[in-house]
Amino acid sequence: MLNNTPLYINSVRDAKAMDELPQWRESFKANCACCHTIEEAIHRDFDGMHLAEGCAEGVIEEFGFKRVEYVLANTLKEKADDGRFSAANKEWSGRTYVPKDETHNYCFAVNSHPAVLDGFVSDFRKAYEALGLFDAQSCDEEAECQDFTGKVLVLRPKTLKENYWSPNYQLWLGRSGFGCTPGSSGRAVFATCLYDGETARWNRSDFIGPIRQDCLPDWASEQLEKLKSGQEIAPPEQEQGITL
Repeated sequence: MLNNTPLYINSVRDAKAMDELPQWRESFKANCACCHTIEEAIHRDFDGMHLAEGCAEGVIEEFGFKRVEYVLANTLKEKADDGRFSAANKEWSGRTYVPKDETHNYCFAVNSHPAVLDGFVSDFRKAYEALGLFDAQSCDEEAECQDFTGKVLVLRPKTLKENYWSPNYQLWLGRSGFGCTPGSSGRAVFATCLYDGETARWNRSDFIGPIRQDCLPDWASEQLEKLKSGQEIAPPEQEQGITL
């Protein structure tokens, strides 16, 4: 990513209250720059009939998935009454939180033709899906009611830096901590990454939940057995079929 400005997701009002206005301001500038870059990419890659496949890739490389998603979601929220956006893309945008701000949000709402922009949103979603990240469908139902101790847990992608956005870094073995127990006032979950053996403290809310057994990759099962037998683990080799 060329623009590594952290994405600030609180409102300007909250930023003022928490003395974080400089962070909000820098993020807002980056949002506007991302918006203009999307418009330029669409102008460049639309031939009057079709939007070139992979149009979103360059914008993602420059600003990252998080910011591009934020700007696109904001755009669809700002243009919620426009019927030229697909129902699927509107539903997708609703899953991304963007604080309401009548003074600033319109500034980073993409002004390309809605029908073409809808294609760009779909292209972005396709690029995100190609990452193969685990999601809620990969996890057991009613995760909030489960004890996380000894379970293989799926970490939410947005908890990680984007250079670690890979299914490899999402799988963690819950070890201990008050956050493992559902309903506990404590949040801490101490866990070990199945891919490289790193240990870390997370909050319970950082995890989607325990992974379904049928979604657990073979490499992760092998790493899990090593951990349970007291062995140290290291990243598996590429020939084992791991996405590095």
